Amino acid sequence: MNALFAHRRAVSLAAGLLCFALLGYAYYAQFQLGLEPCPLCIFERIAIFVLGIALLLAALPAGRQLVLRRIAALLVLVVGLAGVGIATRHVYIQSLPPGQVPVCGATLDYMYEVFPLLDVLRKVLTGSGECAKIDWTFLGLAMPAWVLIWVLVLTVLGFAINWRRGAAT
Repeated sequence: MNALFAHRRAVSLAAGLLCFALLGYAYYAQFQLGLEPCPLCIFERIAIFVLGIALLLAALPAGRQLVLRRIAALLVLVVGLAGVGIATRHVYIQSLPPGQVPVCGATLDYMYEVFPLLDVLRKVLTGSGECAKIDWTFLGLAMPAWVLIWVLVLTVLGFAINWRRGAAT
């Protein structure tokens, strides 16, 4: 574990690049496998993208400036927790019995055209029928569960290695 802390910038860089690899697979699943993302999937993608950017920023040289590293660590934590919240909500919706699943709503594009941004966020985060659909699994877990696992791991790792006092490189 100390090896991770000794190479803070390299680990942050690798974690940031992993976020973009996860996004690459999401686009592969969409355009090659034909899996259309639901509104919560889109927000999960945004969270992973911003987490990747935060981790890449954390990989920039901060030298011994503990304040800059801690700001990067807090940015990773805040963005990661938002991603965890979205993915948790998605996993919850997918776990509901068929009779309790919310009805399908309008498409995300349509909602952006018709509703103010805060209304769109509220409608998306409450989920809808298309968010409950499971059309892809790996090792028995649907894609939102994998998003939750990866975002949680990358957030904890990114925060821990950038918050630690002795990790100067």
